[in-house]
Amino acid sequence: MRIAQVSPLIESVPPKLYGGTERIVSYLTDALVSDGHDVTLYASGDSSTLARLRPVCPRALRFDPSQPRPTPYHLLAIEKVMAEADDYDIIHFHHDFLHFPLARRHPIPSVTTLHGRLNIPDVMPLYHEFTDVPLVSISDAQREPVPWMNWQQTIYHGVPDSHLPYDPDGGDHVVFLGRMTPEKRPDLAIRIAREAGLRIRLAAKIDPVDQEWFDTVVKPMLDDPGVEFVGEITESEKGEFLGGALAMLFPIDWPEPFGLVMIESMACGTPVIAFRAGSVPEVIDEGVTGFIVEDVPSAVAAVKRVAELDRRAIRDVFDRRFSVRRMTSDYVELYEHLMATQQNHSGAREHIPAAAGPLPTMTSTVSSVIKQAMSQVNREAPPGVSVQPSGHGRRASNPQTEELESEDQT
Repeated sequence: MRIAQVSPLIESVPPKLYGGTERIVSYLTDALVSDGHDVTLYASGDSSTLARLRPVCPRALRFDPSQPRPTPYHLLAIEKVMAEADDYDIIHFHHDFLHFPLARRHPIPSVTTLHGRLNIPDVMPLYHEFTDVPLVSISDAQREPVPWMNWQQTIYHGVPDSHLPYDPDGGDHVVFLGRMTPEKRPDLAIRIAREAGLRIRLAAKIDPVDQEWFDTVVKPMLDDPGVEFVGEITESEKGEFLGGALAMLFPIDWPEPFGLVMIESMACGTPVIAFRAGSVPEVIDEGVTGFIVEDVPSAVAAVKRVAELDRRAIRDVFDRRFSVRRMTSDYVELYEHLMATQQNHSGAREHIPAAAGPLPTMTSTVSSVIKQAMSQVNREAPPGVSVQPSGHGRRASNPQTEELESEDQT
């Protein structure tokens, strides 16, 4: 099968540090190549892949010293893949929605995995318009705000079996891994550890948009001798960080689309104590791979029960439910289904009228397409402030200081 994978450009594939979406793109792409498929990856030029790489920009945008705006480069990626669309049997997008107008009109089958939260009022007009575009959700909870979309399947993320080693022993402290942000609530993780009488180690990315919150809320808590903040860690450091812990704390305060760190923790045999929100009840097997809790007191009580859990059983659940082999198989089955469906419909989705004359190219349509899309998306905001297409869309951004952030589920 000839497959194009189109990644966001905020991080490389795989990311050098933090980055959930691009990491999943990497796992899937390399697994498809290993299975004998002909795969082309559209990503930043510093990516490393078994596939054929089509670089869109020299390096991951987050680490580009010029701090470029992401949207023009994501449009460039769409133009590149659509110009070469006839070379593929199917195109798999991992962007949000910029490609929707062209994907719905092109005869080559495509599918989009949405990696972020979907309860954003500003984008609802687009989701009501593009009800025909085939989509994949990464949890059933993720799709709840927009049930009318053309959902093909929920495909849970997977991690390579040998990527994170199983640790049968763990440790005597708890950990937090993710972002320093009010959605992920590292401050609550520290509170839980304090009240449970345990040390806590935190490894996290700090985005510029979250710096003030971190300085105000979290930084004063780091003076506690039982709290250690190690900064943003590399992928090779995750195994020791997660595997050497008694438990991983996940006290989220947002509708988590998936939560990659939960299954990374399971791979190490480390139980997860997570607040009930978003995907958590789908990912955690209560009383087997961890505990689902409602608040800080119930989390403290759960920490004291982790000795009841079998770390080997936790790893076994990971192997059965969240391996990259299972994820890749699910996607291949979906690709085959979409290709067969497209052929049966003679290359056009049923309720989308065929374009008169040649199919539009990005070069000729980008201005009108993006102007129309963004006019529906932009919220009423002060002059100079607009909503940019980002992973979770939680903040408006100024065009001069646009946030460089990946679609995020870790």
